[in-house]
Amino acid sequence: MENSSNEITNPGPMQVYEDNLEKGEFRIQQCKDCGKHVFYPRQLCHYCGSSNLKWVAISGRGTVYSTSVVRRKPERGGDYNVALIDLEEGPRMMSRVMDVEPEEVAIGMAVSAHVGIIDETPAVVFYNKEQGDKAW
Repeated sequence: MENSSNEITNPGPMQVYEDNLEKGEFRIQQCKDCGKHVFYPRQLCHYCGSSNLKWVAISGRGTVYSTSVVRRKPERGGDYNVALIDLEEGPRMMSRVMDVEPEEVAIGMAVSAHVGIIDETPAVVFYNKEQGDKAW
């Protein structure tokens, strides 16, 4: 990427995350110094402060920590859930569980991550682990 002074610059962590999603890949950062996984994309490890972060593929396994139902009129797309998911690697992220009715998403439910589309944008979404070809 070039800026107006023709210097080559590196994309920021959010851009790298979004570029990976565009390629269908869910990757998060891992600190090379303390070994902890980091999510939301950032410049520094929020555990130890190191800037020595790398992008890694993860298992995609998670557990619903919390869930809520957003109510919408049917002509606006209907109700959907918003869930906090604890990833197996440690970080917690906000997303949606896609293959279960919003009211049926439950705390403790095992889910698996997939790159999907929300509002015409690539995003990490989750599926109930027990559902057909969405199983691990």
